[in-house]
Amino acid sequence: MAVNEYIQTEVNKVITNKGFEFPLNHALATAWILTNFKGENLKIFDMRKSTSLCDYTVLATAQNATQARAMVDEISGNLKLQGASIVSYEGYESADWILLDTGDIIVHVFNGPARDVYDLDLIYAKNPQVKIPEEYYFGKPSTVTEKPDLKGFF
Repeated sequence: MAVNEYIQTEVNKVITNKGFEFPLNHALATAWILTNFKGENLKIFDMRKSTSLCDYTVLATAQNATQARAMVDEISGNLKLQGASIVSYEGYESADWILLDTGDIIVHVFNGPARDVYDLDLIYAKNPQVKIPEEYYFGKPSTVTEKPDLKGFF
């Protein structure tokens, strides 16, 4: 699978950012990809003090199976280019819940109500959540403070 050149450039910026140590930089690069693929309800949990399975866990929701697979494909392709190895994929075919394990981070991409069914948010809630920089999100947040003039609109 070919990696999108624009995404690769942006992921490299996150990976090489001196403010993020490894493997946090990989978790944040994953978050950048997920936000730009319009993933929803994105969370990164710092798991370092609670488990030896991984350092960070990333959760996201996709609108459909195609979007979920595209997210995971782009994440795995970019992280491989950064030297990460993919330990395992689970759930790729059905895409209700895709788990991508790189050893240092585990990414969970849910489709539809599967996220509510498994409720990993509650399971991981005792772990600190990593703040995802606002600039990673596709588009700018609205800064409108006044109500627009709708006179004559209808």
